[in-house]
Amino acid sequence: MSLLATYKAHTQERLNEGGLPPLALTAEQTAELVELLKANPVQEAEYCLDLFKNKINPGVDDAAYVKAAFLNDIVQGNVTCSVLSKTEAVEILGTMMGGFNVTPLIEALKVEEVAEVAATQLKNTILVYDAFNDVKDLMDAGNAKAKEVIESWANAEWFTNKPALEEEIKLTVYKIPGETNTDDLSPATVAFTRPDIPLHATAMLQSRMEKPLEKMEELRQKGNPLAYVGDVVGTGSSRKSGINSVQWHMGRDIPGVPNKRTGGVVIGSIIAPIFFNTAEDSGCLPIEAPVDALETGDEIIVKPYAGQILKNGEVVSEFKLAPNTMTDEMRAGGRIPLIIGKGLTAKARDVLGLSASDMFITPEQPADSGKGFSQAQKMVGRACGIEGVRPGMYVEPIATTVGSQDTTGPMTRDEIKELAALSFGADMVMQSFCHTAAYPKPADIKLRHTLPDFINSRGGVTLKPGDGVIHSWLNRLCLPDTVGTGGDSHTRFPIGISFPAGSGLIAFAGVTGMMPLTMPESVLVRFKGKMQPGITLRDLVNAIPYQAIQDGLLTVPKKNKKNVFAGTIIEIQGLPDLKVEQAFELSDAAAERSAAACSVQLNKEPIIEYLSSNIALIEKMIEEGYEDARTLQRRADKMKEWLANPELIEPDADAEYKAVIEIDLDQIKEPILACPNDPDDVATLSEILADDNRPKKIDEVFVGSCMTNIGLFRALGEVLKGEGEVPAKLWVAPPTKMDEAQLTEEGYYAVFAAAGARLEIPGCSLCMGNQAQVSEGSTVFSTSTRNFDNRLGKNSKVYLGSAEVAAVAALLGRIPTVAEYMEIVPKKITEQNKDGVYKYLNFHQVSKEHLTTLVTSR
Repeated sequence: MSLLATYKAHTQERLNEGGLPPLALTAEQTAELVELLKANPVQEAEYCLDLFKNKINPGVDDAAYVKAAFLNDIVQGNVTCSVLSKTEAVEILGTMMGGFNVTPLIEALKVEEVAEVAATQLKNTILVYDAFNDVKDLMDAGNAKAKEVIESWANAEWFTNKPALEEEIKLTVYKIPGETNTDDLSPATVAFTRPDIPLHATAMLQSRMEKPLEKMEELRQKGNPLAYVGDVVGTGSSRKSGINSVQWHMGRDIPGVPNKRTGGVVIGSIIAPIFFNTAEDSGCLPIEAPVDALETGDEIIVKPYAGQILKNGEVVSEFKLAPNTMTDEMRAGGRIPLIIGKGLTAKARDVLGLSASDMFITPEQPADSGKGFSQAQKMVGRACGIEGVRPGMYVEPIATTVGSQDTTGPMTRDEIKELAALSFGADMVMQSFCHTAAYPKPADIKLRHTLPDFINSRGGVTLKPGDGVIHSWLNRLCLPDTVGTGGDSHTRFPIGISFPAGSGLIAFAGVTGMMPLTMPESVLVRFKGKMQPGITLRDLVNAIPYQAIQDGLLTVPKKNKKNVFAGTIIEIQGLPDLKVEQAFELSDAAAERSAAACSVQLNKEPIIEYLSSNIALIEKMIEEGYEDARTLQRRADKMKEWLANPELIEPDADAEYKAVIEIDLDQIKEPILACPNDPDDVATLSEILADDNRPKKIDEVFVGSCMTNIGLFRALGEVLKGEGEVPAKLWVAPPTKMDEAQLTEEGYYAVFAAAGARLEIPGCSLCMGNQAQVSEGSTVFSTSTRNFDNRLGKNSKVYLGSAEVAAVAALLGRIPTVAEYMEIVPKKITEQNKDGVYKYLNFHQVSKEHLTTLVTSR
């Protein structure tokens, strides 16, 4: 079957799937299409031209390479096309955003016939990177059109040629009362469809309400774009796919870019900070404003500059558009293109000897309070080359470590292509395959075959399916007191600091080695006293919201919700001797607090131990063929440099915080759990058992996720040892293959098997719920990260707590009493054996042969 017949059939199939547009052409299909366009006459010329102009991905996609090469041949006179003139070829090159089209456009500046139109296209192209120097060289050689291009970039015409954000935007409200989390907008159960934006968008809100897409279509009949409105919007993972879905239903097409849209408006009384940033990066206007007066179907006028929302001619809500650069961001098409374009303008002005441009809004910077800096403020300051960063300052810190996982990795890959990047600027970029490792779908298998080469060829590092959870590995690649980011909301470094983000910003940070940041305020969590018998680090994780509720800084209901942590940095003090693996339990849970980041103040000794171990691991990875070897060796060398002079950033005594929460360890005398189905709804064991509305019977128990480490699995094994099969269905999923191998050698896998456990391969397993799931309607005790509705399984009720309580709950088939817990655990994990139980993997302290066994165990 010919290309045209095949593609028409594919188009019809997609229409039959729910009105979906066809997928973009592959490189092979594009090559076939080029041959059709070379023919004279061209078969179905209008259709072929439409495919060529609108159904090929831009940037550095393989198909874009074929497209750009053909257009360049037309411009240079190497081939002829009866339906494309040289001028039209240059105009089409101009729609390809950057990357493979840039060199042909620069070469076209030398062709008198098309030099004018080539200059016009380049003036509006900002993704030129080092090709800027080629244009400069042409200018220096006397090419007048090249000089026009440089002058245009200097005058920011790429920006002024775009329409400004409207003074008034007429919209129809689509409101979801209460909280919308990113699982609602981008369900993990269909994570494998995320790169196919139109298909993935069909799942938006399907688990939340009846016929959500039909309701959107009904509202669109009023003739206005829709605004997504909610009380609390975007909590949960940092999913660009959630914004993609909102923009697909409520945004506008991008000429020449298939199956992706921009624009859209999100209004929330509270918008989760990562979701807010992902929206502005994508050109979607996020507005934090009271929404009580807005209901689905209302026709409203949003006045961004005036900060007003009108209904029936009356102001029903007021807001301040923030950051103050938002209008520039929306005009540029998003925060990321604004940053890139401003950099290009600055470079052009420097070449021309001009002063800095006054074309753009300058970010508002807070006044210097004269006070000291916190630990986080100093970390970010160091990444910016200054002493510290005040809350509210806009900065662009170096992003030293960048992580990407497999359910967002395909989107990050596509964003990298659109950024026209062939190499990474960040010092360390790592890609994992942990979210789809256990039960891969065909799309996941295809990704495993293609994504590693894409990442490695740009200098990144890739893990293998079965290696384990991204965070357990990425943490081992971190450098103390540096800044990073990751495409998963649980990228929360235990040393240094991470600001997780959506896939667009992950691509940007990976490509450029920096990230935009408006510095959040910090909330200090200070522990004091002595940890009591039977209390674990996971109990301290839950003690943070527990204490915040008592202090009046956090409420559980979503309407008029109070959350002091939202959008802040949680800075933790008072536990300086924690192992780094333990510190991650605390930093990891900052995601559930809707915090922007977390830092933990540790002493040097645990960090020295951790880095010494990690150097041994990295060098073994290189020996075993992990790529990119140069990137891995560079990171190991930087760890050695730090160990040669181990200095840590400490907060100033007079540092200022938004709030200070003190937690007295002497007063925490029983486990604290997060109750179904809200990680903020925390209660002690006694309070849960006294509440008739809390379920007590436990059907299933999951011990796994990035919140766990090898010591917690030994603890589970010790409690279950000799007890036979447990009444609850037990799931066990260690975070890394090294943990799995060591636990097997120590005999714990035999204990798990005797307990009737379902043993999952290292990875996310149940935590994300995108593959294996608990039985519908079951009550679950889990050590995983969050317990949103339907996350672990449909209609499940999920408690979150420690591996120790999980073990007892599995043994009893119910929530234990405090007395039962305090009786069972100390008998199994005694003063004599607990050091061995909670011993962490120190790779520098094992034999070379044993380390090889651990790293090659899968």
